Amino acid sequence: MNDITRPDDPESRCGFVAIVGRPNVGKSTLLNHILGQKLSITSRKPQTTRHQVLGIKTMGPVQAIYVDTPGMHEEEPRALNRYMNKAATSALIDVDVVVFVVDQMAWTTADELVLEKLSRLTCPVILAVNKVDKIEKRETLLPHLDMLSKKREFTEIIPLSALKEMNLQPLEETVGRYLPQSVHFYPDDQVTDRSERFMAAEMVREKITRQLGAELPYSVAVEIEEFRRDGKTLHISALILVEREGQKKIIIGDKGERMRSIGQDARTDMERLFDSKVMLRLWVKVKRGWADSDRALKSLGMNDF
Repeated sequence: MNDITRPDDPESRCGFVAIVGRPNVGKSTLLNHILGQKLSITSRKPQTTRHQVLGIKTMGPVQAIYVDTPGMHEEEPRALNRYMNKAATSALIDVDVVVFVVDQMAWTTADELVLEKLSRLTCPVILAVNKVDKIEKRETLLPHLDMLSKKREFTEIIPLSALKEMNLQPLEETVGRYLPQSVHFYPDDQVTDRSERFMAAEMVREKITRQLGAELPYSVAVEIEEFRRDGKTLHISALILVEREGQKKIIIGDKGERMRSIGQDARTDMERLFDSKVMLRLWVKVKRGWADSDRALKSLGMNDF
């Protein structure tokens, strides 16, 4: 294990970097590609991310602790939505740098909402204009960046493509310059603060969201009931919670076909992440109203704040 204090290195820097933005602008994809491995789950469906997830990137004397957050959105009455907004907003407390991610040529009222939440911050705010590889008329980019520069005094504006890993190095270098001089908070080989149980649950939820995004609402949760190593094999049992009987039938699918497909895809990712053979068991349970209940959210571990 590497020395986490690095006492003899005057160049040692470390700090927290919040990745914020409205839903579905590519925050989790950006974190995954910065880290060079899958940490945050992704899908085309907005608000896939529900929790703060720390991704730790150590390059020589610089340790950047990225905080991936749920997309900030208009307040909604459901307890799940309140939790997600709170997770996103709390990430701004005591961070050293903010990376505000926007989607190529778009600027929406939801982006304005995020900008408003950043207005009271005194730390550096870097604007990351994502998905620029999709812009057909490249000559339209400069006027758009000029318009964005007038929204606030950003520390730097960096056009990039998280998916294509384009311009990620300039972003990381800019982040590193603004981190405070400090000992490293984590061992240099640590990548996240989240447990393996948490990561397993998120992988199952990702596969459900990816395979059934158009058919299923957001009211799906995954709870790990067994996480046990037996020699070289990892035994994982996951309970999928839905709110209605009809949702349960959708996840199971015809003769259990959809459930098997979700399990196969999740197991493949788990074996890659945990470097073990995985025996994965899934089943579905109806728990009415869990997404509206603060008590139910706490029972699912959504009580970080």
